[in-house]
Amino acid sequence: MVVSTVWRPDFAVDVAATLGPLCRGRGDPTHRFSGDAFWRTCRAPSGTATIRISSPVRGQVHATAWGDGAEWARGGIPELLGAADDSTGFVADHPLLRTVAARHPGLRIPRTRSVFEQLAPVVLEQKVTGIEARRSWRELVHRFGEPAPGPAPAGMRASPAPAVWSRIPSWEWHRAGVDGKRSRTILRCAGAAARLEEAVEMEAADAMRRLRAIPGVGVWTAAEVAQRSLGDADAVSVGDLHIPGLVGWALLGRPVDDDGMLRLLAPYAPHRHRVVRLIELSGFSKPRFAPRYAARDIRGL
Repeated sequence: MVVSTVWRPDFAVDVAATLGPLCRGRGDPTHRFSGDAFWRTCRAPSGTATIRISSPVRGQVHATAWGDGAEWARGGIPELLGAADDSTGFVADHPLLRTVAARHPGLRIPRTRSVFEQLAPVVLEQKVTGIEARRSWRELVHRFGEPAPGPAPAGMRASPAPAVWSRIPSWEWHRAGVDGKRSRTILRCAGAAARLEEAVEMEAADAMRRLRAIPGVGVWTAAEVAQRSLGDADAVSVGDLHIPGLVGWALLGRPVDDDGMLRLLAPYAPHRHRVVRLIELSGFSKPRFAPRYAARDIRGL
């Protein structure tokens, strides 16, 4: 199946800034920026889909979807690009935030409407470097995912279905560099995938409780998923190794811990994640005072 649409939002949309957080590195087999288009694979209730999104004309978003899930993917374009994102009441009252907000008026918080497809890569990112997590994600999707429907860029694949994740043997997790704690969490999430998808229709607090009911899914993991799957503009990634320092240096000129970050972001509620995204888009980087954390490789253990 192939379906196309042209969406004309009544607000500015920056496709790259909005959808960038969905990419797990440049080699992500499920998301790809290619030329002037963003490509995404996803799992709809009716099957897999590939969708190509571009904005060749100001005020228009062009999208084409392929696969059994094409209709579902096409119908979700507005929410994917932030139609459900309500920025009412947000005031960028810091010089850095004002500058970035003016530079990126089309930044929106995406809402994929799919929970498990975001949970799996986020769990892989728990307590390891981004290099390790992205390598594991690429290897697992290439081995156990499905070819992307339609004329997707070479190497793109749809992530495995929950039932497929559940059948991955222990040696394949080890081969992909994933320790037992993270693999067990993904297996628990896969077993509860249907219940987790119900979070899409819940209020934010109830959705977070549903996510955190799975052992191994803590505050950080739930927030990272809520930001992408549920379009939660207020979900803060408490427990992140880098974000508190980035927020502190950007807004105060000095590092802060999680509590300090929450105090800094409190006046911006319910837009705290929006503030973090603006800081990330600013290109601001905190000073480096120590060597980077070295990536591990458990595959030879």
